[in-house]
Amino acid sequence: MKKVLKNFFIVVFVILMMASFISLYTENGQKAETVTINKLAEEINDNQIKKVIVEGGDIDIVLKDEKRQKTKKENSESIFSTLKNLGVSPEKIRQTNIVIKDESSNMMWMNIFASFVLPFLIIGLFIYFMMRQVQGMNQKAMIFGKTKAKETKNKGEKVTFKDIAGIKEAKEELFEVVDFLKDSKKFTDMGAKIPKGVLLLGPPGVGKTLLAKAVAGEAGVPFFHISGSEFVEMFVGVGASRVRDLFGKAKKNAPAILFIDEIDAVGRRRGAGLGGSHDEREQTLNQILVEMDGFESHTNVIVLAATNRPDVLDPALLRPGRFDRRVMLDLPDINDREAILKIHARKKPLAKGLSLREIAERTPGFSGADLENLLNEAAILAVKRKKKKIEKIDILDSVEKVMLGPARKSHILNKKEKKITAYHEAGHALVAKMLPNTDPVHKVSIVSRGQAAGYTLKLPREDRVFSTREKFIEELSVLLAGHIVEKIEFGDVTTGASNDLRQATRLARRLVTEFGMAEHLPLRTYGEHEEMIFLGRDIHEQRDYSEKTAEKIDQEVDSLIVNAQKRAEKIIKDNKDKLDKIAALLLEQETIEREEFNKLFK
Repeated sequence: MKKVLKNFFIVVFVILMMASFISLYTENGQKAETVTINKLAEEINDNQIKKVIVEGGDIDIVLKDEKRQKTKKENSESIFSTLKNLGVSPEKIRQTNIVIKDESSNMMWMNIFASFVLPFLIIGLFIYFMMRQVQGMNQKAMIFGKTKAKETKNKGEKVTFKDIAGIKEAKEELFEVVDFLKDSKKFTDMGAKIPKGVLLLGPPGVGKTLLAKAVAGEAGVPFFHISGSEFVEMFVGVGASRVRDLFGKAKKNAPAILFIDEIDAVGRRRGAGLGGSHDEREQTLNQILVEMDGFESHTNVIVLAATNRPDVLDPALLRPGRFDRRVMLDLPDINDREAILKIHARKKPLAKGLSLREIAERTPGFSGADLENLLNEAAILAVKRKKKKIEKIDILDSVEKVMLGPARKSHILNKKEKKITAYHEAGHALVAKMLPNTDPVHKVSIVSRGQAAGYTLKLPREDRVFSTREKFIEELSVLLAGHIVEKIEFGDVTTGASNDLRQATRLARRLVTEFGMAEHLPLRTYGEHEEMIFLGRDIHEQRDYSEKTAEKIDQEVDSLIVNAQKRAEKIIKDNKDKLDKIAALLLEQETIEREEFNKLFK
């Protein structure tokens, strides 16, 4: 529709330009007054005429005062006979400067063009543009099944493995692929075959797509990239056609690399049932399976794919011969986080003495994308504060913004709510401080962030892979501490602890059903979660235990929460003076940092 309107306006523009051209061509310059032929006769008799120009039936008159007039006569009669019939004497006619011109051939052709040729030309242009539009629609219909993959040219600033920190094992795996493409002879001489596919697995933000960009920068071979969602359309067969075209294009440019981002959009398990089956998607997946390892197995094309949902992929897609390698990308540890921060801080002016190591310690669980966003938020905050360089306080404030959301300064609590919030967060911080296996308290605040009226920020001393049962149980006590403090201090409880209770219940149930940490139940897991996506929700949980066992599970969960509650209540009552100090300091200055918090316990 946009192109039709565009062509219509082009035709209108051409018509207006041609009309303007004709108007300018026929314009005589100075505007002339139209008079009657009788007036011309009178002016000749009164000796007012300087010149008379006759061209066909048109008469242009120039008076002695340089004024211009125009009139007309009959084409069949001469100017002389006309003037004579109007009573002008032959003597006056001889004294008048009369110039006879033949009718301009240019004007004649212009009149013919304007009258006959121009309409046909306009109609022809309109038909031409309409035919061109129809032809374009036909071409679109023909190329509907063509791939939308884009080829990376690497003409500008390209990404290489040097630009990626951490994930050393993943880079080594992919470097072998790049090395194979650059010099395959040393591998084939050993009898090694090129891997068909490499599947990049990991949570969002760990660098799967960035790693693929680095492969494109390092390989020096054609690199095609496409998203899994670009295969599937509303018309059946289009996805499979695009797969054939994509692999055909890659084979023509072999050796080459294909990168399919978010392959779970098209590679989900076939026949999944409710909400999971889709004929067009399954046809597309079948075509991918055939192209990767069908009868034509001797192709020099490597397929890279990325997903954070390997559990939903079809088993046929994961077998050797299709995706021969699975590269797992984990969240970065403290050394990797420091290296990632250094990379993203290259073009940012940092204050002198700012330690990125300390920032890395404050950001456990952050992915590479989170760290990039963190420094970007810090830069924005430094600009808002009218600073020339990014300081430590800007980054620390950005850490809390990324983790908890922006501070809601307009969300003002009344005095009673503020006091309840202060004691609530003081309870969390006190119990966390007194228990030996919990993470250290870095900050306590009653400044609202996100949906929380206040928060207690605890960060681990070091990166951990495993957690113990005792640590989980102590964490339950910390989660329940705010609710217990409200009941002890004010004799009533509020809705502010609802999220803490939800987290505590979920953690206690996982201890019993997933981690095998129940005291009075056999060592096994309870329940199987089969995630079936329907309207974006997990709606299926298969119970592999009886109702009697379910009752025991509930008893174990209740026991864990009750014991954690008793432990937290004892700590709070035994350290009531410290609780009051923390709450008073929070009411006074709203925020307590780690050093100031630790001084309260010396």
